[in-house]
Amino acid sequence: MNVDWSAFAPAAGTAGGLLIGAAAVLLMLGAGRIAGISGILGGLLAPERGGGWRIAFLLGLCAAPWLYRMFSALPGMTVDAGTPQLIVAGLLVGIGTRYASGCTSGHGVCGLSRGSRRSLAATAIFMTAGFATVYVLRHVMGG
Repeated sequence: MNVDWSAFAPAAGTAGGLLIGAAAVLLMLGAGRIAGISGILGGLLAPERGGGWRIAFLLGLCAAPWLYRMFSALPGMTVDAGTPQLIVAGLLVGIGTRYASGCTSGHGVCGLSRGSRRSLAATAIFMTAGFATVYVLRHVMGG
């Protein structure tokens, strides 16, 4: 295994983590809602009362890269997958978040900070599935 030490950015990671935590706390204090992205987006697809905060939250997520770009160059990104693979992957993630009653942001950030055992189980399963997928793709299938 090779570690790309040039990509090691503890200050940026810490700042990002603080911003994610602050956003989750502000949403909980201001609206009494969990900052789970799949639940926020799902609530827009099946509208319920008070969807304005959902739109504002998602617009903030989309605006973040443009704000970042005002102060620094965006990091390079390479996606080694075709459009059909990305569509299937996105659908599988979406189906998984519905079965898990939330995603990594809802369970991993908000649920764990509230001491939720259900979120601990969900996050452990997310991580285990991710590790298993990487292992199979890299070491079994040779990708």
